[in-house]
Amino acid sequence: MISRLELRSLSLGVALLSAIAVPAAPFAALAAPQIVRSGPADFPISGVVVVKDAGGVDIAYASGVPGPATAGDTKAQTVASLTRLLEGLKAQGFGAGDIVMMRIYLVGDPAQGGKMDFAGMMAGYKQFFGTADQPNKPSRTTVQVAGLASPGSLVEIEAQAVKPHR
Repeated sequence: MISRLELRSLSLGVALLSAIAVPAAPFAALAAPQIVRSGPADFPISGVVVVKDAGGVDIAYASGVPGPATAGDTKAQTVASLTRLLEGLKAQGFGAGDIVMMRIYLVGDPAQGGKMDFAGMMAGYKQFFGTADQPNKPSRTTVQVAGLASPGSLVEIEAQAVKPHR
């Protein structure tokens, strides 16, 4: 026969287990995020990787996009790099306003005595962010590097974007 104290302890144990199990129930219905990779099939790096359905948002990781040497100076390469980066994100349903973090790598410009042309980069950058048409401004890091993989490139930009489900 079970004593009153044992019954009370058993009831408390069942109540605690129920309290733990009930909050977990809604999470069981959540599906695992889907990962979508895009880019040239013959290249070993994805241009954009999207993690879909990650807690009510889609997250995009855009690989570094170099500014083509043929574009010209740092400002022109920044504009070319951002244009290509945004085209890749747009193909996956993201826009400039969805970008939450950017990393910009600048090579020392020979025309600037080997120092990065931060002012030139900013002149190109401000055409895309903090404008009347696109007021959202991402967090950002800008660093000078010794070199980039793309010969003649002065700029390479990568980004992460987040888009909530509506």
